[in-house]
Amino acid sequence: MKKILLITALLISTLAASAQKNTSLSYIDKFKADAIRIMQETGVPASIVLGVAMHESACGNSAIAQNLNNQFGVKGGSTSVYYKHKKKVRSSYKQYSSITESFEDFARIMTERKQFSHLADQLTQYDYVAWAKGIQRSGYASSRKWASQVLGLINKYKLYDLDQTPADEPKLLQPAPDPTDPTGIQPKMASNQ
Repeated sequence: MKKILLITALLISTLAASAQKNTSLSYIDKFKADAIRIMQETGVPASIVLGVAMHESACGNSAIAQNLNNQFGVKGGSTSVYYKHKKKVRSSYKQYSSITESFEDFARIMTERKQFSHLADQLTQYDYVAWAKGIQRSGYASSRKWASQVLGLINKYKLYDLDQTPADEPKLLQPAPDPTDPTGIQPKMASNQ
């Protein structure tokens, strides 16, 4: 009897997990380019953009993410309406025309709202830990665990690697061949100036 219950519980949990539209990895693959673009345009770390989106939207599986394109739990100025199981749901969360618009609005909030804009002035795109703690301290979420949960996602999926863009890496230049050098071409480091 215990084996039957265990097998049933495992099947139910497997079905529930497979019923979700997005997995963490598929969500990262789908939106990492947007997060990097936003980082390059605004200075908000891509790891923060993606980590907050994953946390707030349950990797795009939450009701507001699916029905309102709201990936960040942003509340809006008017009531949004959507239908869930044929029932009308009124929500105080902001509705976006696209997921990309939601990502861009989050970056705007972080860089233009007085409540958060000091972070963009004081921190670089590599200070993701300070960004997460600063966002929490500035009132983005009321939970005391919010920053540690976002940082947990960033560390688990190594989202901080997205903050290291190819543009940051020194490039190798190939100088013109030196006819007096019998060994061939020696690469030189490019200056980033």
